[in-house]
Amino acid sequence: MRACFIHRGEIRRFSAEYEGDGSEITIFGFQGMGEVNYEKELNGETSFFEAAARLSKQGNNVVVCGCTTNACGHIRKSAVVAEKGKLLGVSDMLHVIDGGVSCGAALRVYDTQLGRMGVVVADDLKFPEVIKTLTDCGSDFLVCVYEKMLDQVPCVLLRAYAYCYGVPVLFCASGYSVVADVGGSVEFASPQSPFCVEVETQKQYHLVESRRRGLYTPSRERD
Repeated sequence: MRACFIHRGEIRRFSAEYEGDGSEITIFGFQGMGEVNYEKELNGETSFFEAAARLSKQGNNVVVCGCTTNACGHIRKSAVVAEKGKLLGVSDMLHVIDGGVSCGAALRVYDTQLGRMGVVVADDLKFPEVIKTLTDCGSDFLVCVYEKMLDQVPCVLLRAYAYCYGVPVLFCASGYSVVADVGGSVEFASPQSPFCVEVETQKQYHLVESRRRGLYTPSRERD
């Protein structure tokens, strides 16, 4: 699939200037929307979600955009997902480190024209159980929207997760984007924006067996 990463500029401006780039998925970082107030969106005072849906219709593709959502004063880090002019949903970050915002309630796997897409929001990247859950639920690839990379830890995690769970991870942060492949390598990394790249998905399965204690079953007495 052809992926386009945009980690500079707002989604509405990009949509207004969009001329088509052939991408099948367009990914924005958190700068793409800023803060979205649900009440204002519902009242028609703002149109951030509409901008994402409109761009996905223009490109006939999938659009993922990071943002901060405000629901009755509950501030969350989120990602908006749209496809072919339709808003598919909003994913919230589940794990909040040392406060600052509210946590979400559930993970989402989206059925798209590219396959099943799991969405990882910001600091959820630091929790392996998030990646495991999304892949156990059938994700063919993962998209992670992040804020600013302060060190190389996100890149290390991306490579480890892609290798351990067998799915490519598409990562878009402020000023930097990365694709980690299922071999545990960085397939692409660039500070350029926008930047398009071909990403390959592979489905390879292995039989993994283990032995553990627990699940006690009383033995039957012989007659």
